[in-house]
Amino acid sequence: MTLDRVAARTPDGHTLFSDLSLAFGRERTGVVGRNGVGKTTLLRLIAGLTEAADGAVLRGGRIGFLEQVVGPPEGGTVADALGVGDGLAILARVLAGEGSADDLAEADWTLEDRIATALAGVGLPGLDPARPSGSLSGGEQTRLRLAALLLDPPDMLVLDEPTNHLDREGRAIVSGVLERWKGGAVVVSHDRSLLRGMDRIVELSSLGAATYGGGYDLYADRKAAERAAAEHGLEAAEREAGRVARETRRAVEKKARRDKAGRAFAARKSEPKILLGAMAERAENSGAREHRLAERRAAAAESALAGARERVERVRTLAIPLPATGLAAGRTVLALDEAAWDAPDGRRIVGPESLKLTGSERVAVTGPNGAGKTTLLRLMAGDLEPTAGRIERPASAAFLDQGTVLLQPDETLIEAYRRLNPEATSNEAPAALARFLFRNRGARRVVGTLSGGERLRAALACVMTGARPPQLLILDEPTNHLDLDSLAAVETALAAWDGALVVVSHDADFLAAIGVGRTLALGQPQLATAPRRRTATGLGAAVTGSAAGRPNSQPCP
Repeated sequence: MTLDRVAARTPDGHTLFSDLSLAFGRERTGVVGRNGVGKTTLLRLIAGLTEAADGAVLRGGRIGFLEQVVGPPEGGTVADALGVGDGLAILARVLAGEGSADDLAEADWTLEDRIATALAGVGLPGLDPARPSGSLSGGEQTRLRLAALLLDPPDMLVLDEPTNHLDREGRAIVSGVLERWKGGAVVVSHDRSLLRGMDRIVELSSLGAATYGGGYDLYADRKAAERAAAEHGLEAAEREAGRVARETRRAVEKKARRDKAGRAFAARKSEPKILLGAMAERAENSGAREHRLAERRAAAAESALAGARERVERVRTLAIPLPATGLAAGRTVLALDEAAWDAPDGRRIVGPESLKLTGSERVAVTGPNGAGKTTLLRLMAGDLEPTAGRIERPASAAFLDQGTVLLQPDETLIEAYRRLNPEATSNEAPAALARFLFRNRGARRVVGTLSGGERLRAALACVMTGARPPQLLILDEPTNHLDLDSLAAVETALAAWDGALVVVSHDADFLAAIGVGRTLALGQPQLATAPRRRTATGLGAAVTGSAAGRPNSQPCP
């Protein structure tokens, strides 16, 4: 796969990238870059689903593409999702003695074994091909689509965020598939665990692509070194610009003194006019040369300074300022006492659960897809009331779900801020948004046009900078749509924040970075050796880690 000076543009003519030249072979390549830079567009170019605005894309083999979000077909089955519905129907007719001559000719007697192997490879062994695919969880549907690619393996896998919405087991399965894969693979992801298994990292930006050998950790080290070098270069350029400015100022002052002395000498009229004229001409020519030289030096220094600033801006990480809450260490923030929630049809969705959260504790809620994690967060936030047990919510809390639905897609950020903070003045709203990097026209952007990372940043701006910032943040998979830069910014902000956190996330790196000290595991048996806050019943959950404060000494399970 070769891209030769390729350019891509949005329908409204905005250039995502241009003059992009890359080659992909039998290695695993991770593609990273800030949201909106064109990573998905690049994958669609590789897969042949989008035409390049300029340049050429050359393909030398079969490509299998896994899109980021694809809903199950209406009324479709697992067999339909695998693309084997017709093949299985032919086999069924032949085995029932109802097949035609064409059926006998077309029957693939290896199909059932290949289906079983592909499903087992993605952690779905024994899945009934006749089962409606819509009955599967989102994570199971992603793995099913990956199995469809493995049924007839292509030369290259092209995967767009394959571990989004997957639990830890699902993420490990996808990583295992790529680890065993013998062909080429191009993977867009912000999953650092997955990226660690890559053979190289390609960072995409509006300036093109930079390639880094090795996996994520080597890439991160190189980026840190580039950032340090860029900042050092900026300091050197600022010093040089200052030195040139001082020398230029001294030269101007020196010439002014010479000119003044020359005028005083000429005023005495002690020398012939022709000599005075020659002296004036020499002084004028010398001054012009010095002026031109000073201008060239100043221009060169300013150009170097502008280049150094651009390099720093290119590698600078985002910063998200979260205001202090003043939360006391011993204050109870949240308390669940055998709380449970049943669906209207009587099914137990979550619980009973007991948990007491005090001070700036950080708790991770984990468990497989379908264990009731989001329902539990909604109970904690007050979006749902328990159908059994009791919940106390003595501290102010903010709940940011995966879709940040507190922001309405058709409103601007300023309108969203004023709606959620009605006491804010017309000046306070843009000022608050500017602190979260939505400056000037950025504050007037429509919510529906924001990337996932921008929506999370906007939601944090709206809930964290009002008259009464929450002391408890409840976050549901906050990293799903963040690029690596935004992810680092969110991690840094939450790690330094003095409030309490309850987080659902399958990203172990993220949980470690924000200082999670306890884990509430849903859908798992009670661990007899783990420190416990209560005896679990129902679905079964285990609480592990320290019981108070924000401990950092225990690793997150």
